[in-house]
Amino acid sequence: MNSTKPIRVFLVDDHTLFRKGLAELLEQRGEICVAGIAGNGTEALQLLKESVPDVVITDLNMPPHGGLALLRQLRAEGCRCPVLVLTVSDAEEDLASAMSAGAQGYLLKDMEPEDVVDAVQRAVRGETVVAPAMTLKLVHLLQSGPQPPKVDALQQLTAREREILDHLAQGLSNKVIARALDISHDTVKLHVRHILAKLNLTSRVEAAIFAVEQKVSQHGKGR
Repeated sequence: MNSTKPIRVFLVDDHTLFRKGLAELLEQRGEICVAGIAGNGTEALQLLKESVPDVVITDLNMPPHGGLALLRQLRAEGCRCPVLVLTVSDAEEDLASAMSAGAQGYLLKDMEPEDVVDAVQRAVRGETVVAPAMTLKLVHLLQSGPQPPKVDALQQLTAREREILDHLAQGLSNKVIARALDISHDTVKLHVRHILAKLNLTSRVEAAIFAVEQKVSQHGKGR
């Protein structure tokens, strides 16, 4: 038997059907349990005073107080629990607001169910997670000018790893990369782990930023 404690998730969404469906989806995974559900930020704050879960997943826009207000209040009260925003909005300004308020991830409601589960698991490990469609927007937000290129580190990558790094920079998911390169999903995951280790990075978001910076640097040299 697996003695590992399940990841306790708290859901906040004003649409009853959606939050019930998401709860059922997460509960299907033995390593995740839904520790609480709320219909808005105000209700969530009251319930979260009683117990702190491993991860909070919240919608962005909810009356009377939405996900941003919840995020800010949790951080103001010293809660360091990972909070993932799960929304329909792919607007860069909403992404910026969520991340600056203290979100550890920004997910879209049209993501594949298994990708949401994967995001929860990665958030617990301390990773910043964003929907693949939002990766380039996050790169744009985080870039503050050209950074010194890590040429030596880049040269450690194999041709295949550089190819996958380029796909990461385009914000593609492992599943899409696997189809594009005609390799298995597990093979892509293995390559990504090798890329992160060789470049001394901690997440695919950092890898995407690194890849974009390399392209900017190379173009700046007229290459």
